[in-house]
Amino acid sequence: MGAFREAQGLEVEIKTAVLIESLPWLKRFHGQIIVVKFGGNAMVDETLQRAFAEDMAYLHFAGIRPVVVHGGGPQISARLAELGIPSEFRGGYRVTTPETIGVVRDVLSGQVGLELAGMIDEHQAGLAVPLSGETRDLFGGRRRGAVVDGELVDLGLVGDVATVDPAVVLDAVAAGKIPVIASIAPDLDEAGQSLNINADSAASALAVALGAAKLVILTDVAGLYRDWPNRDSLVSIIDTDELTALLPNLESGMIPKMTACLEAVAGGVAKAAIIDGRTPHSILVEIFTQSGIGTEVVPA
Repeated sequence: MGAFREAQGLEVEIKTAVLIESLPWLKRFHGQIIVVKFGGNAMVDETLQRAFAEDMAYLHFAGIRPVVVHGGGPQISARLAELGIPSEFRGGYRVTTPETIGVVRDVLSGQVGLELAGMIDEHQAGLAVPLSGETRDLFGGRRRGAVVDGELVDLGLVGDVATVDPAVVLDAVAAGKIPVIASIAPDLDEAGQSLNINADSAASALAVALGAAKLVILTDVAGLYRDWPNRDSLVSIIDTDELTALLPNLESGMIPKMTACLEAVAGGVAKAAIIDGRTPHSILVEIFTQSGIGTEVVPA
């Protein structure tokens, strides 16, 4: 009995320590907007999807205002494969043809966003609001290319966020909702044309426009590695100057994510982080603990 009580007492101490450690961060982020980019394996694993939805509800009921921006790479690739349309990537971006863009738009707005919003709504009916970059001209996009082996290559209907009108997001947040935003945008230079926007870039631009307290990007690695694949080279914190110098040497898939973090912090967001979305509730660990998880980007 004595051993049981001792073990029970230790468990209580651990739980208490976790709760108390969260107090400064609850105070810091109370009433603040945190933009979270949802992507990677978390998007296709139902357990991780539900953990993510639970985390967003937790942040909301803790007094924080989460805003979700999502991509849908795995789902888009799966749908294209079903239709017999090949997927091609250059410089970490999906080459998007006129044939592909309709699929991208349908999957992002009609499938992924609705499914994620539905999971969040399981915690309170009507809590999530599915939106896209096309809703009330939230985003305006312009086409971009990518540099591969020193040469600029055409990506088709792929764009960067050129303008942000966050009114629709602010209205949703003010109404006590969690916006869930698909990374698609109207082409500012061609009326009626949609562009495939990298979700990391979209989340970064939105975080700046909203004056967010933090940007968090879920990915499929533990964080940024200074010397990949050396797993001992994981970087826990890096400033914008060091990241700028390191950026050209990163793997192509990491460049959009770290560029998004860099641009967010340069635009006034106090902190940006990439974290491992394969770990359930990693967002809560990142936000509510001193050590966090993954890699955090801070001003120089």
